Amino acid sequence: MTQKKTDPYPALMEIPAGYLNIMGYIDESEVNGPGCRAVVWVQGCLRECPGCFNVESWSFEMNQLISIDSLAEKILSNPRNQGVTFSGGEPFWQAPALAVLASKIKAGGLNVMSFSGFTLEQLQSQHAPAGAQDLLQQLDILIDGPYIQSLALNSPDSPVSSNNQRVHVFNPTLKDKITWASDQIEVHIFKDGSRLITGYRGGLELSEG
Repeated sequence: MTQKKTDPYPALMEIPAGYLNIMGYIDESEVNGPGCRAVVWVQGCLRECPGCFNVESWSFEMNQLISIDSLAEKILSNPRNQGVTFSGGEPFWQAPALAVLASKIKAGGLNVMSFSGFTLEQLQSQHAPAGAQDLLQQLDILIDGPYIQSLALNSPDSPVSSNNQRVHVFNPTLKDKITWASDQIEVHIFKDGSRLITGYRGGLELSEG
Protein backbone atom coordinates (compact mmCIF):
# COMPACT_ATOMS: atom_id res chain seq x y z
CA MET A 1 0.00 0.00 0.00
CA THR A 2 1.62 3.21 -1.15
CA GLN A 3 0.63 6.81 -1.02
CA LYS A 4 1.97 9.46 -3.36
CA LYS A 5 3.91 12.16 -1.56
CA THR A 6 2.05 15.05 -3.13
CA ASP A 7 -0.03 17.89 -1.74
CA PRO A 8 -3.65 17.81 -2.93
CA TYR A 9 -4.54 21.22 -1.53
CA PRO A 10 -3.39 23.39 -4.48
CA ALA A 11 -5.77 21.47 -6.75
CA LEU A 12 -8.52 21.47 -4.14
CA MET A 13 -8.21 25.23 -3.79
CA GLU A 14 -9.19 25.57 -7.44
CA ILE A 15 -12.66 24.20 -6.69
CA PRO A 16 -14.99 27.22 -6.36
CA ALA A 17 -16.65 27.77 -3.00
CA GLY A 18 -19.97 25.95 -2.82
CA TYR A 19 -18.96 23.34 -5.40
CA LEU A 20 -17.71 19.76 -5.54
CA ASN A 21 -15.41 18.14 -8.09
CA ILE A 22 -16.98 14.75 -8.78
CA MET A 23 -16.29 11.76 -11.01
CA GLY A 24 -19.86 10.54 -11.23
CA TYR A 25 -23.37 10.45 -9.80
CA ILE A 26 -26.34 8.10 -9.88
CA ASP A 27 -29.78 7.86 -8.31
CA GLU A 28 -31.53 4.76 -7.00
CA SER A 29 -28.59 2.46 -6.26
CA GLU A 30 -29.18 -0.53 -4.02
CA VAL A 31 -25.62 -1.89 -3.85
CA ASN A 32 -23.79 1.07 -2.28
CA GLY A 33 -25.40 1.16 1.14
CA PRO A 34 -28.70 0.51 2.90
CA GLY A 35 -31.87 0.82 0.88
CA CYS A 36 -32.28 2.82 -2.30
CA ARG A 37 -29.88 5.76 -2.46
CA ALA A 38 -27.97 8.28 -4.49
CA VAL A 39 -24.21 7.83 -4.90
CA VAL A 40 -21.65 10.61 -5.37
CA TRP A 41 -18.15 9.60 -6.53
CA VAL A 42 -15.76 12.44 -5.75
CA GLN A 43 -12.66 13.18 -7.81
CA GLY A 44 -9.20 12.89 -6.27
CA CYS A 45 -7.28 10.34 -4.21
CA LEU A 46 -3.63 10.15 -3.16
CA ARG A 47 -3.62 6.37 -2.76
CA GLU A 48 -2.58 4.09 -5.57
CA CYS A 49 -4.02 0.90 -4.16
CA PRO A 50 -3.17 -2.14 -6.31
CA GLY A 51 -6.42 -3.43 -7.75
CA CYS A 52 -8.22 -0.11 -7.26
CA PHE A 53 -11.63 -0.22 -8.89
CA ASN A 54 -11.78 3.49 -9.77
CA VAL A 55 -8.36 4.42 -11.14
CA GLU A 56 -9.95 7.35 -12.99
CA SER A 57 -10.72 8.90 -9.62
CA TRP A 58 -7.07 9.34 -8.60
CA SER A 59 -6.44 12.65 -10.38
CA PHE A 60 -7.33 15.89 -8.58
CA GLU A 61 -7.79 17.71 -11.90
CA MET A 62 -11.20 19.21 -12.59
CA ASN A 63 -13.68 16.65 -13.88
CA GLN A 64 -17.33 17.54 -13.15
CA LEU A 65 -17.96 20.68 -11.12
CA ILE A 66 -21.38 20.70 -9.49
CA SER A 67 -22.81 23.06 -6.92
CA ILE A 68 -23.70 21.74 -3.49
CA ASP A 69 -27.18 23.28 -3.73
CA SER A 70 -27.99 21.72 -7.11
CA LEU A 71 -26.69 18.32 -6.00
CA ALA A 72 -28.73 18.45 -2.80
CA GLU A 73 -31.82 19.37 -4.80
CA LYS A 74 -31.15 16.52 -7.23
CA ILE A 75 -30.82 13.95 -4.45
CA LEU A 76 -33.84 15.16 -2.49
CA SER A 77 -36.07 15.47 -5.56
CA ASN A 78 -36.06 11.72 -6.17
CA PRO A 79 -38.65 10.19 -3.81
CA ARG A 80 -37.00 6.76 -4.04
CA ASN A 81 -33.72 7.96 -2.54
CA GLN A 82 -33.53 7.04 1.15
CA GLY A 83 -30.01 8.36 1.55
CA VAL A 84 -26.75 9.24 -0.16
CA THR A 85 -23.37 7.51 -0.24
CA PHE A 86 -20.08 9.33 -0.79
CA SER A 87 -17.44 7.28 -2.58
CA GLY A 88 -14.51 8.04 -4.82
CA GLY A 89 -11.78 8.86 -4.97
CA GLU A 90 -11.37 9.90 -1.36
CA PRO A 91 -14.42 11.76 -0.04
CA PHE A 92 -12.56 13.26 2.90
CA TRP A 93 -10.32 15.36 0.65
CA GLN A 94 -13.49 17.34 -0.08
CA ALA A 95 -14.85 17.01 3.46
CA PRO A 96 -15.89 20.67 3.99
CA ALA A 97 -18.16 20.72 0.93
CA LEU A 98 -19.49 17.21 1.60
CA ALA A 99 -20.31 18.17 5.19
CA VAL A 100 -22.48 21.01 3.91
CA LEU A 101 -24.14 18.69 1.39
CA ALA A 102 -24.69 16.06 4.08
CA SER A 103 -26.37 18.57 6.40
CA LYS A 104 -28.81 19.52 3.64
CA ILE A 105 -29.54 15.86 2.89
CA LYS A 106 -30.14 15.05 6.55
CA ALA A 107 -32.38 18.09 6.93
CA GLY A 108 -34.46 16.51 4.16
CA GLY A 109 -34.86 13.32 6.21
CA LEU A 110 -32.33 11.12 4.39
CA ASN A 111 -29.32 9.28 5.82
CA VAL A 112 -25.68 9.78 4.83
CA MET A 113 -22.92 7.20 4.41
CA SER A 114 -19.32 7.48 3.25
CA PHE A 115 -16.45 5.25 2.23
CA SER A 116 -12.92 6.34 3.13
CA GLY A 117 -9.42 4.99 2.63
CA PHE A 118 -8.53 6.62 5.95
CA THR A 119 -9.29 4.79 9.17
CA LEU A 120 -11.67 6.34 11.66
CA GLU A 121 -8.75 6.96 14.00
CA GLN A 122 -6.87 8.84 11.29
CA LEU A 123 -9.94 10.94 10.53
CA GLN A 124 -10.25 11.82 14.21
CA SER A 125 -6.59 12.83 14.50
CA GLN A 126 -5.00 16.25 14.09
CA HIS A 127 -3.46 15.07 10.82
CA ALA A 128 -6.82 14.41 9.14
CA PRO A 129 -7.80 16.31 5.99
CA ALA A 130 -9.42 19.69 6.56
CA GLY A 131 -13.07 19.45 7.57
CA ALA A 132 -12.90 15.75 8.45
CA GLN A 133 -14.52 16.24 11.85
CA ASP A 134 -17.40 18.22 10.33
CA LEU A 135 -18.12 15.45 7.84
CA LEU A 136 -17.82 12.71 10.46
CA GLN A 137 -20.43 14.45 12.59
CA GLN A 138 -22.91 14.24 9.70
CA LEU A 139 -22.39 10.56 8.90
CA ASP A 140 -24.78 7.77 9.81
CA ILE A 141 -22.39 5.08 8.48
CA LEU A 142 -18.67 5.07 7.68
CA ILE A 143 -16.79 2.27 5.94
CA ASP A 144 -13.11 2.92 6.62
CA GLY A 145 -9.74 1.60 5.54
CA PRO A 146 -7.94 1.30 2.20
CA TYR A 147 -8.63 -1.50 -0.24
CA ILE A 148 -5.93 -4.18 0.17
CA GLN A 149 -5.87 -6.58 -2.75
CA SER A 150 -4.33 -9.46 -0.77
CA LEU A 151 -7.25 -9.22 1.67
CA ALA A 152 -9.95 -8.92 -1.01
CA LEU A 153 -13.46 -10.18 -0.35
CA ASN A 154 -16.23 -10.86 -2.84
CA SER A 155 -18.75 -12.30 -0.49
CA PRO A 156 -22.56 -12.28 -0.25
CA ASP A 157 -22.08 -11.97 3.51
CA SER A 158 -19.75 -8.94 3.56
CA PRO A 159 -20.47 -5.26 2.80
CA VAL A 160 -16.74 -4.46 2.58
CA SER A 161 -14.26 -5.17 -0.23
CA SER A 162 -11.24 -6.25 1.83
CA ASN A 163 -10.87 -7.81 5.27
CA ASN A 164 -9.19 -4.79 6.86
CA GLN A 165 -12.14 -2.48 6.22
CA ARG A 166 -14.65 -1.79 8.99
CA VAL A 167 -18.29 -0.72 9.08
CA HIS A 168 -19.00 1.98 11.68
CA VAL A 169 -22.71 2.53 12.28
CA PHE A 170 -23.23 5.84 14.09
CA ASN A 171 -27.02 5.82 13.70
CA PRO A 172 -28.53 2.95 15.73
CA THR A 173 -31.63 2.81 13.51
CA LEU A 174 -29.43 1.53 10.66
CA LYS A 175 -27.69 -1.29 12.57
CA ASP A 176 -29.99 -3.90 11.02
CA LYS A 177 -29.71 -2.40 7.52
CA ILE A 178 -26.18 -3.56 6.67
CA THR A 179 -27.44 -6.07 4.11
CA TRP A 180 -25.70 -5.19 0.85
CA ALA A 181 -22.73 -7.35 -0.23
CA SER A 182 -19.33 -6.88 -1.84
CA ASP A 183 -20.18 -9.25 -4.69
CA GLN A 184 -23.27 -7.39 -5.90
CA ILE A 185 -23.38 -5.67 -9.27
CA GLU A 186 -25.73 -3.07 -10.69
CA VAL A 187 -26.05 -1.64 -14.21
CA HIS A 188 -27.57 1.78 -14.94
CA ILE A 189 -28.52 2.61 -18.55
CA PHE A 190 -28.99 6.31 -19.31
CA LYS A 191 -31.10 8.03 -21.95
CA ASP A 192 -28.08 8.67 -24.17
CA GLY A 193 -27.31 4.96 -24.24
CA SER A 194 -24.30 5.15 -21.92
CA ARG A 195 -24.01 2.58 -19.14
CA LEU A 196 -22.70 2.74 -15.60
CA ILE A 197 -21.70 -0.45 -13.79
CA THR A 198 -21.33 -0.21 -10.03
CA GLY A 199 -21.40 -2.28 -6.87
CA TYR A 200 -19.09 -5.06 -8.06
CA ARG A 201 -16.25 -4.87 -5.54
CA GLY A 202 -17.16 -1.20 -5.12
CA GLY A 203 -16.20 -0.39 -8.70
CA LEU A 204 -17.46 2.30 -11.05
CA GLU A 205 -17.30 1.81 -14.81
CA LEU A 206 -18.60 4.17 -17.46
CA SER A 207 -19.08 2.90 -21.01
CA GLU A 208 -20.82 3.94 -24.18
CA GLY A 209 -23.70 1.92 -25.56
